[in-house]
Amino acid sequence: MIHLHFRSELSASSDVVWAKVSTMAGVNHELHPWVHMTVPSSFGNRSLQEATPEQLKGVLFRSVLLVLHFIPFDVHALHLDQVQAGEGFDENSTSWMQKSWIHRRRVVSAGEGCVVTDELIIEPRIAFMAPVTRAVVSFLFRHRHRRLVQTFGQRTP
Repeated sequence: MIHLHFRSELSASSDVVWAKVSTMAGVNHELHPWVHMTVPSSFGNRSLQEATPEQLKGVLFRSVLLVLHFIPFDVHALHLDQVQAGEGFDENSTSWMQKSWIHRRRVVSAGEGCVVTDELIIEPRIAFMAPVTRAVVSFLFRHRHRRLVQTFGQRTP
């Protein structure tokens, strides 16, 4: 198992940050330019918190992950255990490459800004790929948090 944790202090309010990071357009903005996740047109630009209780019981949708917007490298079956409106989500997904992908994101008010945290617990399907998985996911989430700071500004304590 791989355990990773990322944290950013942002100068924007939690409501403003949540409005962006709770959409797949926001996720793709964070991942740009390295990875793009396809999204079915039926899901559109809706917030994750708009998922119905029925949708939360199963796979919300399948997403093809594309390197540099055009090279497919994985298919992610997105499953949300819960979405806390304005606060975060608990994802428990699988993919061709990951036997288990647990991702907990929280957006918490802090002074005049907020703190975004991502906790990941990953089990690759092929055990010997764990070091590569750790390196790639760490790179992508550090990149995502840099993009968050670029977009919303860094909160100064």
